[in-house]
Amino acid sequence: KREGFTMAHQIIHPEGWAPAKGYANGVLSADGHLFVGGQIGWTGEQKFEAHDFIGQMTQALTNIRDVVEAAGGTAADITRLTWYVTDKKEYLAAQSAVGSAYRAVMGRNFPAMAMVVVAGLIEDEAKVEIEADAVIGQG
Repeated sequence: KREGFTMAHQIIHPEGWAPAKGYANGVLSADGHLFVGGQIGWTGEQKFEAHDFIGQMTQALTNIRDVVEAAGGTAADITRLTWYVTDKKEYLAAQSAVGSAYRAVMGRNFPAMAMVVVAGLIEDEAKVEIEADAVIGQG
């Protein structure tokens, strides 16, 4: 669902998601560049169903895919991911599960990525936040 259309961009908000307050889940520029705001491990209703790193990571990636699909793209259109994790040891301890969970949501699309360890995220329960860029409709 595309809302907030201007000549410069459209706000992207997946159908059925709770309203974003003070931010946009996605912004699609006129040239097809999609900027996906940081997604955390809660559902579209803004509820945490997972309390472990892998569960929250899977949900955050699913949220990203949902925003990309709401803009008319697919996971293969994602060009960049920036990850913010609160516990480096927890992430490193789960490497094989991270790979499996990632591929289950994103397939074998491996865009440019960066990972940053942070002291905390705005939502206290969040263990990971992931931002994404995508290019929609370029072939």
